[in-house]
Amino acid sequence: MFEFDQYLGFLAFLTILTIGFWLMIFLLTFVIPYWIFGSSIERLKEIIEEKKAKRAQA
Repeated sequence: MFEFDQYLGFLAFLTILTIGFWLMIFLLTFVIPYWIFGSSIERLKEIIEEKKAKRAQA
């Protein structure tokens, strides 16, 4: 059915596919939400600081 070279190539393909799949799952469930949530909090802090500066200036 398969020769040894084809078998190794198939195993390499499956390994790369599996690594890519788990990397995608990790990015979509942890990294991207963490990035969005953190940047939103930082932006809200900046907005609050701008409002405080305007009130202090007035």
